[in-house]
Amino acid sequence: MAGLPTNGDADTKEIDMASVSSSKRHNQYFDVHHKVGVPSKQNLFKEFTHTVKETFFADDPLRDFKDQPSSRKFKLGLQAVFPILEWGRGYNLNKFKGDLISGLTIASLCIPQDIGYSKLANLDPQYGLYSSFIPPLIYACMGSSRDIAIGPVAVVSLLLGTLIQNEIDPIKNPVEYRRLAFTATFFAGITQMTLGFFRLGFLIDFLSHAAIVGFMGGAAITIALQQLKGFLGIKKFTKKSDIISVLHSVFGSMHHGWNWQTILIGAVFLAFLLFAKLIGKRNKKLFWVPAIAPLLSVILSTFFVFVTHAEKEGVAIVNHIEKGLNPSSLHQLYFSGDNLLRGFKIGAVAGMIALTEATAIGRTFAAMKDYQLDGNKEMVALGAMNVVGSMTSCYVATGSFSRSAVNYMAGCQTAVSNIIMSFIVFLTLLFITPLFKYTPNAILASIIISAVINLIDYEAAILIWKIDKFDFVACMGAFFGVIFGSVEIGLLIAVVISFAKILLQVTRPRTALLGNLPGSTIYRNMQQYPEATNIPGILIVRVDSAIYFSNSNYIKERILRWLVDEEEKRKKLYRPRIQFLIVEMSPVTDIDTSGIHALEELYKSLQKRSVQLALANPGPVVIEKLHASHFTTLIGEHNIYLTVAHAVSSCSPKVVEEA
Repeated sequence: MAGLPTNGDADTKEIDMASVSSSKRHNQYFDVHHKVGVPSKQNLFKEFTHTVKETFFADDPLRDFKDQPSSRKFKLGLQAVFPILEWGRGYNLNKFKGDLISGLTIASLCIPQDIGYSKLANLDPQYGLYSSFIPPLIYACMGSSRDIAIGPVAVVSLLLGTLIQNEIDPIKNPVEYRRLAFTATFFAGITQMTLGFFRLGFLIDFLSHAAIVGFMGGAAITIALQQLKGFLGIKKFTKKSDIISVLHSVFGSMHHGWNWQTILIGAVFLAFLLFAKLIGKRNKKLFWVPAIAPLLSVILSTFFVFVTHAEKEGVAIVNHIEKGLNPSSLHQLYFSGDNLLRGFKIGAVAGMIALTEATAIGRTFAAMKDYQLDGNKEMVALGAMNVVGSMTSCYVATGSFSRSAVNYMAGCQTAVSNIIMSFIVFLTLLFITPLFKYTPNAILASIIISAVINLIDYEAAILIWKIDKFDFVACMGAFFGVIFGSVEIGLLIAVVISFAKILLQVTRPRTALLGNLPGSTIYRNMQQYPEATNIPGILIVRVDSAIYFSNSNYIKERILRWLVDEEEKRKKLYRPRIQFLIVEMSPVTDIDTSGIHALEELYKSLQKRSVQLALANPGPVVIEKLHASHFTTLIGEHNIYLTVAHAVSSCSPKVVEEA
């Protein structure tokens, strides 16, 4: 556009001296008498209390208890632990109708999924059903989400199965394996309850969204590959989960291990399940079609095998699911020995992953229905249900995205839908489990494959690539770590890369060179606004983070490098030398002793160059610490300004006079 400078000239554009002087006269009514305020000194106890409150009690959870009589406080306390006592009072028939339909729908989906997911965890089929009976009842009483459907999920089942299998062989020592699974579930619940009770839920946020997308995608592919054993009818299959070992096992048994009848059953019903999903996706009113498709597939395939006796042709079947309700497993938990430590380590990892998935699901649906979800209460509820579950023959349960989505679309109103689902599972355990004897393993594999496909969120990965390349590296690192290594390696990579990003952002914060937008007193990043102009004799730098020991030296060196680069550019253009360096401090939320020491060193370096340091708009915490350290005395309180415009207005006449 005519009259505007090109991008190449952006770094060297300057306002001429006359305009600076004119600008000074124009802005003579600046509130120059306003100085940066120093907050009143707080005593140490109050400051500590405020910090603790903002860190752990930012939502002020006790606000409802203020100025209440003891009886009311007791009632509110019970409602806080058991939210069902609060929303249950307003429960009515209309809400029950929605919950009844939702509960029946998710029950039809959970029963076949539970049988399949228990195999991922290397447990007998009934343990998957147990985990959809007791835990949903506990959650319905203690949870605050109206939409989460509770039960075993694919990723946690695979993670638990893989980690425990590394310690105990499930075929050679099934009893010890099962005991370690219950112990891990117990400690998963303890981990979740501890995080919620001590309000440490923010710790799960250290696993970035990008890393979770990659981890879930890799886990989905790993789970799908594991299902090839049942889908193809292979009897001897690798215990490793990486893609190379699995594919080697699959193609190595092609000529003597594949069963064509099994493949036919699996392929037909997988196509049916995917078609049902397509129908539900295209027409939201037909959400029930993909929801009942798995149970319908199990019924049809079981009837087919029973009538044709396909098991005699090599089609592997479930054979036996133990009838009856959850037996007690309290006596099976390890509370001593090596397996205690193993159970704790496995449980802590599984509990964190389960918590991450449930929290993400809960927040998603709470936002869609516009209600508040208390994350810490959720953690306590999830933890309590897993602790109780570990004592009633359950393994780690959490919120299932596929079931929760169906629950939401079916019109659930409250957590009663979980109670109804649990009741259907209760009836199944009492009366129906013998009917699953002829259910082919191929149909369970097909159900799991169709369920985990949705975990591969390629659209999110593409969006991550467009937004943040480092996030994409984290996403792909977790993804390839899972499929080429193992679930735990992928998880480790996800955590490491997430922490690496945090460290990089903390140790290498952004700084920006600011320029004046023509015709205004606004100063902005010159890279973002090419039309912004330099001020003669003045360099303005903005620091975009708190200044701590981890980044203070870098910030000092980066500011000096800005100064050297700008001096060279201006010297070539015969511009006035830089006499003032203004540091815009608005984004600097805090500073420690190392940061102040770095500013002192910066001041001394600038003095040797005959450049005056000035600060613009330091925040209350920062200015208080600068005063306490006497840094304000060192540079002169008159060199600390309310805004960049004030600083430029004050420094410009001195530049003009010297010029």
